[in-house]
Amino acid sequence: MGKLNDFMDLLTGSFDNAEQSKRMRQVNADFPYAEHVNTICNGKITDLPRDFEGFFMVEESYYTANGNTHLSPHLFLFTEEEGGIKLTSYELPDGYDKKTFTYKDLKPVSYHDLKPSEKFTPALFVERDGVWEGGSTSMFSPVLKFTLHEQFSRECLEVSESMEVRGRKTFGYDEPILYRRVV
Repeated sequence: MGKLNDFMDLLTGSFDNAEQSKRMRQVNADFPYAEHVNTICNGKITDLPRDFEGFFMVEESYYTANGNTHLSPHLFLFTEEEGGIKLTSYELPDGYDKKTFTYKDLKPVSYHDLKPSEKFTPALFVERDGVWEGGSTSMFSPVLKFTLHEQFSRECLEVSESMEVRGRKTFGYDEPILYRRVV
């Protein structure tokens, strides 16, 4: 689990794109100020198998654009696989929704009650020269495509996400969001 531990050290903590947001808003007023708070939550998951070798993580993403802030939380599982680190998205546990799911408010939940997302195609991250890179393309419905591409390094978390409906982009930015560590 050495590679997985190194990967999680890069990914956990608090990050924002304050520097990029300030620069980008000069040319695109809609470009967001974004924050990521990534917290390992294995301690809040009961009944983990004795030989469990993965990390569950709550990702709290806050996006502020046009004076409005919204939360986009996720529950991910990271496991070390042959060839890299696999990210599997999970459904939010019962009793939570996109407005109420945060690490702070997460109560103990049984591993047996957690369900992998059927819509999200797991992503595999591969390390090259200290930079982890990976992503996936998922069909959330027959007409809704979600594309994820990320690069993680000591300097930056670079995240590109887009949604397309029938081939027309409905969400995403032409430039990846560049998160720098705050804490």
